[in-house]
Amino acid sequence: MTTPQDVREGIGLARYTYRLRVSATARVALLAEWARCRWIWNECCARSKKAYASGEACGPARLDKMLTAARATNSWLREGCSVPQQQTVRAFATSRAKALKDIGARLPQRQRAGMPKHKKKRVAAPSLNYTRRGFRLKDGRLCLAGGIVLTVVWSRDLPGPPSSVRVHRDNLGHWYASFVVATAVEALPAIGRAIGIDWGVKETATTTSDAHDLPHPEHGRNAAQRLARYQRMMARRKPGRGRPASKGYEKAKRQAAKLHKKVARQRRDTGRKWAKRVVTDHDVLAVEDFRPKFLAKTTMARRAADAAIAATKAALIEMGRKHGRDIRLVHPAHTTMDCAQCGARTKHALPLSERTYTCTACGTVSPRDKNSARVMLIRAGVNPAGADRARADGPPVRSRREPGIPSR
Repeated sequence: MTTPQDVREGIGLARYTYRLRVSATARVALLAEWARCRWIWNECCARSKKAYASGEACGPARLDKMLTAARATNSWLREGCSVPQQQTVRAFATSRAKALKDIGARLPQRQRAGMPKHKKKRVAAPSLNYTRRGFRLKDGRLCLAGGIVLTVVWSRDLPGPPSSVRVHRDNLGHWYASFVVATAVEALPAIGRAIGIDWGVKETATTTSDAHDLPHPEHGRNAAQRLARYQRMMARRKPGRGRPASKGYEKAKRQAAKLHKKVARQRRDTGRKWAKRVVTDHDVLAVEDFRPKFLAKTTMARRAADAAIAATKAALIEMGRKHGRDIRLVHPAHTTMDCAQCGARTKHALPLSERTYTCTACGTVSPRDKNSARVMLIRAGVNPAGADRARADGPPVRSRREPGIPSR
């Protein structure tokens, strides 16, 4: 747990994920633990639904009592470790509290966190959470409570002793261990430069520095032909209702899943490498606080998903905080309508087809996204001279502008 003193000293929490080599015996034990945790989750769902309908309370204390009573009367539950079962109850209580909070705040349906749902046996991916008293590291291996020993592929060293671990399996059947470790800020030397970043679909990131623009990587588009081939194979071999799937169907399904995962890794790798370069070369980052979720309902949904704007933005913020950079999130309202040179605002929103911004007040002509990136710097309170080493002409920014969101 991170204390206020740790925050002042620049200490935070980070996840380190490693691949696991799981033996047949360990796999059976892990699946047995997951079966118990899944049963507890579904029992919490049933109790919560009944309590919500009758108006009764169903908080963490009541769920803990339910778990204690269930372990006392059910020998099958007592055979498993109590730590992942308790963490399952806590995860359910947190998810339910968030959903009830959104309902109480009367948020729109599309913005609410849904109530926890039942986890089906053949659909839900196994995931087990252990606190410090439920595991230990011995001779390079992960020893879980209950006598489960797992071999860890140490691709890098842990910076410190982990406080918790999550053991989970992906859709390819690979097992991973995700450790939570307290880390200190690795400050980089001061550069004296600032950069404004605007997110988009044509280019994933447009900045005030031409050398740091991030073009659309199109990883998904490059893999679309192979993915369509595997999907056609799955369609031809799709089993009838109530009939088991053939080996050909399972093989095609696995090939499609492998390709999806490869594309996801390519997007993540591209975003992290770009974020590292931007953070290394700049002290202050004025980042558009853009939330691309609404793009999923537009004609740009496929291209926007392939751009992975949200993942790239998260990687940039994480990398900046890791290295002690000043990150300022800027509200995206009217950033495409304001002139970065004189501060004037157009009377009407520009259509997406218009890629050149022309100011009707001062006559400045510039690429639309470049102008928006420069507006990010101004709204964040950064001197634009730090972007291209040339002070902008014209009057100072008017006070009617919306201030940038301070870094957290």
